[in-house]
Amino acid sequence: MKVLHFYPKSDLMLTRHVSILVEGMRHSAEVQAADSLSDFKARLQEMRPDIVHCHGCWQYAISKASAMAHKRGIRIVLSPHGQLEPWVIKDKSAINGEAKSPTDVVGKTVFLQRRAVERAYAIIAFGKMERQHLERLGWNPRIEVVHNAIITNSITPKEMCSQTFAVYQKVLDSNVLEQMDDRDKQLMAQIIKAGITGDARWTETPTNDQPDWRRILIYAEHQNIRNYVDYGINILGLQPDAIDTAGIPAYFPVSYKRPASIKTLIGDFKGDETDYLMRMLRQIMTAPTLLHLIELHRELRRDSVDDDKLTEALEEKHISTDAACLMQILAELTLLDEGYMPLDPVDDRKTRQIRNIIANHLKI
Repeated sequence: MKVLHFYPKSDLMLTRHVSILVEGMRHSAEVQAADSLSDFKARLQEMRPDIVHCHGCWQYAISKASAMAHKRGIRIVLSPHGQLEPWVIKDKSAINGEAKSPTDVVGKTVFLQRRAVERAYAIIAFGKMERQHLERLGWNPRIEVVHNAIITNSITPKEMCSQTFAVYQKVLDSNVLEQMDDRDKQLMAQIIKAGITGDARWTETPTNDQPDWRRILIYAEHQNIRNYVDYGINILGLQPDAIDTAGIPAYFPVSYKRPASIKTLIGDFKGDETDYLMRMLRQIMTAPTLLHLIELHRELRRDSVDDDKLTEALEEKHISTDAACLMQILAELTLLDEGYMPLDPVDDRKTRQIRNIIANHLKI
């Protein structure tokens, strides 16, 4: 893990706080700090951090640093250090000739702070009261409480560092697909296919000898496909790290629901393979998930599938175009062979929409 702190050097309290975090995490992460935009920009380029931790709110440099990190796809943690308390916002707004109440966020200065807060993957409040005020603002729902060891005896510097590190890890364990490289994504597809077929001969020998198992297994957990992935790993003779992904904290979109088996949505198979596949296809087009695509792949491989009958039914119900798009996605994510496709795959605008829905399923 690589963490870059940014703080205004004019604030001695923030300087002390950052110094404790840098020193306390030196043995568990690569940690650096910058107190000017020029230094921050240089370290951002050289270090390529996983997380940028911004401290404070009201300096323009904080907003600028946040924007720079966001543009590069770096995840941001923000500690307001009490600077978003209602009376502080009211005072700052009045000084700048802007709002007269904490909820009035017109005015450029407050707007910039709001943007910085909204960009953050997580906000660290220093106490219950600050958290409540941040919740009332409603700018970001992902708020954690880590007491500040400089201003309270309720926590030691070591505990503060440990709890802050846990927030960083939670940030990095969220929407892990976004952080996976192409080799890990390809390995995931190979594992999924092996998990569906139960036979290593149906897939190529994996060539990624240094996969990020943590991300692969967490993604499988969040998509509720861990059983397929574990089976595929076993079939391919791979040896991942032992990780209890069910107990790993993560942030999810407000709309996130853990995918459930498609049978719970469309009912059990009742003897007509074509009818069952049609029901599966309709449901997947309504709300595509990786789990349902895997289940569709598995169903298409059954000997009882009548391709001609299924193709005729797809054309009759005017969903053959949608089904062709799904065949393309199945080929990409589960490595479905063309011999099991009732239609030739199509890669068009609709296909891209489905691809994006699945890719953004866990996006904050």
